Amino acid sequence: MAKELLSRKDVPVELTWDLSLIYATEEDMYADLAKLEKLRDEMVSSYKGKLNSAETIVKCLDDYRKLYELAVLIEDYTYLAVSVDYYDGANQERNGKIGRIISATFSALSFVESEIVEQKEEVIEAAIEMAKESKNFLKDILREKPHKLHPEAERVLSAISPTINSPYEVYNVTKLADMKFDSFTVDGEEFPLGYSLFEDDYEYDPRTNVRRAAFEAFSKKIKQYENVTATAYNATVQHEKTMATLRGFDSVFDSLLFPQKVSRELYDRQIDLIMEKLAPHMRKYARLIKKLHNLDKMTYADLKLPIDTDYSPKVTIEESKQYIEKGLSILGEDYVKMIQTAYKDRWVDFAQNQGKSTGGFCASPYGRNSFILLSWNDRMSDVFTLAHELGHAGHFKACNNAQSIFDTQVSSYFVESPSTMNELLMGHYLLKTSDDERFRRWVLSNMVSNTYYHNFVTHLLEAAYQREVYKIVDAGGSVQADTLSGIMKDVLTKFWGDEVELTEGAELTWMRQPHYYMGLYSYTYSAGLTVATQVCKRIENEGNVAIEDWKKVLAAGSTKAPVELAAMAGIDITTDQPLIDTIETIGGMIDEICKLSHVEV
Repeated sequence: MAKELLSRKDVPVELTWDLSLIYATEEDMYADLAKLEKLRDEMVSSYKGKLNSAETIVKCLDDYRKLYELAVLIEDYTYLAVSVDYYDGANQERNGKIGRIISATFSALSFVESEIVEQKEEVIEAAIEMAKESKNFLKDILREKPHKLHPEAERVLSAISPTINSPYEVYNVTKLADMKFDSFTVDGEEFPLGYSLFEDDYEYDPRTNVRRAAFEAFSKKIKQYENVTATAYNATVQHEKTMATLRGFDSVFDSLLFPQKVSRELYDRQIDLIMEKLAPHMRKYARLIKKLHNLDKMTYADLKLPIDTDYSPKVTIEESKQYIEKGLSILGEDYVKMIQTAYKDRWVDFAQNQGKSTGGFCASPYGRNSFILLSWNDRMSDVFTLAHELGHAGHFKACNNAQSIFDTQVSSYFVESPSTMNELLMGHYLLKTSDDERFRRWVLSNMVSNTYYHNFVTHLLEAAYQREVYKIVDAGGSVQADTLSGIMKDVLTKFWGDEVELTEGAELTWMRQPHYYMGLYSYTYSAGLTVATQVCKRIENEGNVAIEDWKKVLAAGSTKAPVELAAMAGIDITTDQPLIDTIETIGGMIDEICKLSHVEV
């Protein structure tokens, strides 16, 4: 049964990450902040109004890179402290203070890009020839030239960036600090409830009455906050539309896809093909769950129910280490050493506590190790989640070591490929460890219900919903809670058809994810997993040749666009074929699960 969450101060230290790996003490962080401010002032004095030669531009960008490295370390140190405990007001205040200083710094230095972009192209081209670490940074400035505003406008926008980001802060504080859940009762027994308790525990509970009661109680609580959440989201999309117009883009879609370096065609294909061709397979999967568990009806609250609730062995944190080391050993000795170090040196925050961010993420500040957030529940799904986040860690370890910090801003279209690749490698490893049919079914169902469901269904449906929101905003409209719930309900109905009853509260799914505050991010999970599925097949078929190609991709960082990165891995994402093949792969796994279950649906 789910337990009441601890306060952060009561969590065993071994379950927490060690932020002293960024700075040994807070004083060290403030010392770097002083260095940053000093370097900023020196750059303003030395370069402002003087960036008119290739030599000066390259020298300035060398300093700018050092400042950027400091800013990343300082910001991550303070933000990561907040992310594990939104109840800690002191950490929030410190994070806010640092955010304001960093914003003021980049506002003061906004002249760097503005002055460079105003130079003749031959001057910029000469700087590109001279530069080493700043070569691609300068190429991007040329690419962005048509969309740059007046230097003073760019300075002001940089200065007010903390205000621009405030809707996301409002969303997080509402969700993680203000939203207090009451317990719920089933058959006279009282159950505690919280955001992470619901998403990490009750959604998977084999007791139908408990699972559905938890969904109802959870939905009633979040609905009380639907208007403030909708207002925060509307503020975000209105800002994005305004910026798209100011910068001369034809639509908000073009504006948001521009930094990803992918076309509208790739974006639309990802959503349209999955909505059309994956839906029949997932409806079959829903019918299988209903039949296996003898449900009176298949509701939205039942979709996370495991195929085999009696065959889900507990996995401790210590045991997960062996699974992950063996499962990812195919990536080489250095990769395994990184995994061992991650456990030993406390890169991972496993704890469950009040006020902690939900879900999982990996932050990889340049010049340091990675920091992984998740909430450990002793399930195999946690092993897959940790393998996923270690995929990000391995990716940024490779590109941070190989590239300038300017060349580590990997397109969000591609950034989920290394992480989802690790989930697939884990699944394929587990399938090879036993010939037992029940075990095989369990592994396959884990891959479908976690890896593929999460990325190809949950996030894809978010993307389909998000696209409709942006269409409204592009046409000059705005969105409120009722509108957003209506769009989400329509998307869910289109995908699940008559197979799944949309329980009251299903339409509120738009309230549950932070990805909407990150531009067009939700669709990139399925895009990344499409590439990962195809590369994983190459590794299965070609072995070391494919692995070496993949390592080169990881080290390339953002020196290449997503289409080029995929091509380096032997995948052509300019065609429908990789996505169609991936959808067929999912369908084949569902068919095999049905066969192993000896059930026709």
